Amino acid sequence: MTQSVVVQVGQCGNQVGCRFWDLALREHAAVNKKGIYDEALSSFFRNVDTRSGGDGPGIYKGKICSLKARVRQSIKALLIDMEEGVVNEILQGPLRDMFDSKQLITDVSGSGNNWAVGHKLYGYQYRESIVEKLRKTAEHCDCLQCFFIIHSMGGGTGSGLGTFVLNLLEDEFPEVYRFVTSVYPSGEDDVITSPYNSVLAMKELNEHADCVLPVENESLFDIVNKINQMINSGKLGSTVKQNSLVTSSTGSVKTLQEKPFDAMNNIVANLLLNLTSSARFEGSLNMDLNEISMNLVPFPRLHYLVSSLTPLYTLADVNVPSRRLDQMFSDAFSRDHQLIQADPKHSLYLACALLVRGNVQVSDLRRNIERLKPSLHFVSWNQEGWKTGLCSVPPVGHSHSLLALANNTCIKPTFIELKERFMKLYKKKAHLHHYLQIDGMEQSCFSEAVSSLSDLIEEYNELDVTKDDQFHNEVEAHTALGHYTT
Repeated sequence: MTQSVVVQVGQCGNQVGCRFWDLALREHAAVNKKGIYDEALSSFFRNVDTRSGGDGPGIYKGKICSLKARVRQSIKALLIDMEEGVVNEILQGPLRDMFDSKQLITDVSGSGNNWAVGHKLYGYQYRESIVEKLRKTAEHCDCLQCFFIIHSMGGGTGSGLGTFVLNLLEDEFPEVYRFVTSVYPSGEDDVITSPYNSVLAMKELNEHADCVLPVENESLFDIVNKINQMINSGKLGSTVKQNSLVTSSTGSVKTLQEKPFDAMNNIVANLLLNLTSSARFEGSLNMDLNEISMNLVPFPRLHYLVSSLTPLYTLADVNVPSRRLDQMFSDAFSRDHQLIQADPKHSLYLACALLVRGNVQVSDLRRNIERLKPSLHFVSWNQEGWKTGLCSVPPVGHSHSLLALANNTCIKPTFIELKERFMKLYKKKAHLHHYLQIDGMEQSCFSEAVSSLSDLIEEYNELDVTKDDQFHNEVEAHTALGHYTT
């Protein structure tokens, strides 16, 4: 069984990470009724013998996530934030027994929404400590396959220190895959410098990540509103799970808008839950995490994957009758289920992965791929560019779910809009002095970052040109055969 380490950086990264661990433990507890430390648990957790601080025996008594006299579970993760607030909340919450001081790096002053403070100042200040704690965490893995970084792009710690950690991972663990879940700010973000932070971080993601899963705050908020409308309309029924994000203390349905960020974090956590399901549980068609990068990233820099989750009600912790299976596959290619605002159906696919969980057969996968293929534009040299995974364990309380990952040129408008927002600030030299006063930060860092983003956009442009040529050739061929009339 391969293992992974999660690195949570900044307020957003730690909030999403905390929700992921909560959901993952719930899944393992539902499957592992006797609380036996097994291979599935070893993927992200380890046993700790509290008598000596070393690894304990392979079995513990009682409920998963509860502290016992001799043996407890510990999460394979590193929590980093230059403000203490969120990490302190985690240490006072239900997951407090899952971490110890060796897994935490905090400061008190924060990064002031400044990429340079996170990357140049705190990065070099905490470099040795980060490397030491990463190595110690990695030592607990028998077969370390992947690092997951969870961070936001708009703030200073998430964007700056998050990408600094990414660089460190490449230096210290060059053979281990680096997956990054990056939360992008919306156009109306209240952090005025978020375009600077995002573009400076993009350069690092372009150069040092193996695979990036971009998530947009705006899309998350739209999905939360859709779920809320479905609940209020009665389409999801009235049965809501206990301890749900959408239940109040009285057990009645609570409006998701009362705590939108909790619900938004829940969506990103479910993305990671589905992504790692094959690593955590058995399945008839399990997919290694490294297969995602190997099969979905044909060009090194074009490693940004568009994610969609379906059915949406699995994100809301509500119990509803199973919908038709084929509808789940169709929804995965709908804009309403995507975690960024894009339209892959009318753009060019380089490759696509379908990670299915639950009571689904391989024949269901193949049938739906054949059904959907005619409506999707795949690049000419990879017409069969599908990767599939099938995990037998569904999300708790549901029969099945699907995560679709598309390497698609539809992500280009997201980057174009980000560049435009960056240039509006940069042309006025607005707020630049806050960055340039940090040691090691030069104005050339900004020009290099926007140049890197421009090059990335141009690579997508070149692929879109091939799509237009490909479509033109297909039309000519069909016309020649009499299928179309001119």
